[in-house]
Amino acid sequence: MIPRGASFTSTATLLVDAGLVQEDIRFHILARLYGLSGKVRAGEFSLTSGMKPMETLKALIEANPLQHAVTIVEGLRAEEIAEVFARDGWVNREEFMGLVYDKEFISSLNVGEITSLEGYLYPDTYYLSRLPAPDTKKIIKIMVQRFLEIWKSLDVDVKKMHKTVILASIVEKETGDASERSRIASVFWNRLRKGMRLQSDPTVIYGITDFDGNITRKDLRRETPYNTYVIKGLPFGPICNPGKAALDAVLNPADEKYLYFVSKNDGTHHFSKTLREHNRAVRKYQLKK
Repeated sequence: MIPRGASFTSTATLLVDAGLVQEDIRFHILARLYGLSGKVRAGEFSLTSGMKPMETLKALIEANPLQHAVTIVEGLRAEEIAEVFARDGWVNREEFMGLVYDKEFISSLNVGEITSLEGYLYPDTYYLSRLPAPDTKKIIKIMVQRFLEIWKSLDVDVKKMHKTVILASIVEKETGDASERSRIASVFWNRLRKGMRLQSDPTVIYGITDFDGNITRKDLRRETPYNTYVIKGLPFGPICNPGKAALDAVLNPADEKYLYFVSKNDGTHHFSKTLREHNRAVRKYQLKK
């Protein structure tokens, strides 16, 4: 790691301490002879002890600083994303979550009148450098900008964005097998058209601050802005951060009449058109378990 404003002497000392060059005046002479002593860049570099002194100098001048890949998978909640970045010291978790709900900061990101960035922190692989280290605001802005790029590529009226993101977040959480996304989306669209409650377990979980991993009947009856067993229509906001496939599934659902689905305990679901058929599937796949 070469700090900003480091002199060539201090840089050479760092290289000596790392075992990359010998503690020798000839290294300084070499740099001065070729006019390179003032051209060493700041940043984090990946070097090996087998490099010759001139190769080391060129690497510090010509190579791009080391970048670290941070992968955010689809379906994480904002707090889980904060933990991924905080794990390696890229952000302060509390600061990250504060910005997720900061109205003034949100309004500067051109994502409409929303109260939280949940749903708009696009899941992708981001490449970050230690120097200059990106601050928390910059990381969030990059993620939101990536979301807006993906949304633009879908070529959909921006007025539909928030509702699409909410439903896509539910589809993302309910999908175990990628091939079922559009079918799961169609189930929720069919229920919305019929005025049926969505009855999605992940929405119940999102509304519980002290969730212990097991949904109870009491949880299903608990009134929260996210419990789709209680409220009609969509929950108050997204329940996770969906990827492009989930957004596309909501915008292009399968043309099917299913109204129910239940997990088959292998990552896939059994889909049903009637409550009677659904109840049989529940007995087969869930009650026996």
